[in-house]
Order: sequence, then C-alpha cells, then structure tokens
Amino acid sequence: MSTATTELRRFLTITGHRFKNGQSAPEMFSPAVDKEWHDLLGTPAYEALCLESAGQPIRHVANNGHGPIAWVTAYEEAYGPLPEIWFTDADGNVDQAAVARYRESGTVVAEWDCGPAGGDGDLVPDQPATARR
Repeated sequence: MSTATTELRRFLTITGHRFKNGQSAPEMFSPAVDKEWHDLLGTPAYEALCLESAGQPIRHVANNGHGPIAWVTAYEEAYGPLPEIWFTDADGNVDQAAVARYRESGTVVAEWDCGPAGGDGDLVPDQPATARR
C-alpha cells in the first residue's frame, strides 16, 4: 500500500470518528493525499476502504477554506506526527517550510478546497462555517 493510500485510510478513519461524535468534517489540505482520493473515487476499492476505515460511505465534496487544521491532534494521538506527504503537492514536491513550521509549532495552518461528507444521503452533523476564501 502506498504512503498516500495509507494516509487516505487514516484520514477516512478520522472522518468516521468525527462524524460519529458530531464534529465537523476534517479539512483535506494535502494535494498528494487528495490526488490518491480522486484516483480511488467511484471504485469498489474506495467503497470498501470507506466502510473499513470510516464505517460508512464518504463522499468527496468542494469545501474551500483556510485556517488551522482541526484534526491534527487526533491524528497525532492515533498515529504520531504527520508525515511529509501531508505537506506534498500532487507532483511530489514537499513544502519544507510548512513541514518546519509544523515541527516547530505542532500546528498546521493551510488552505483546502475539498473535504469529506457522509454518503448514501445520510445526514452528517451540521458543519460549522469554515474560513472561506
């Protein structure tokens, strides 16, 4: 399994936990992980990944914003520090300055243009407004 697929699996697991607990959808701020998401969308493998990781179908929706990434602490508690792929663009270039800021501060402030939503028409908890671009 590729690093991007592993990180997508972890992201979907966090998504499932957040939805179950009535929290907002996590922000997808990594172009590299999002590229893997797009590659898998609509496939039987993606459906299985969602059910296994999140316990429900997860849709990919537009959700533009910027600001602190709210789910980093939950990720670190479950898996340790974010790996560099979270700071990597779709072409494989790592934003070393962003990695350094994260390692120094323990927080991530980023932009995103998409995120998860519950699938199958199920209701997802009300999503608080994000900082829109």
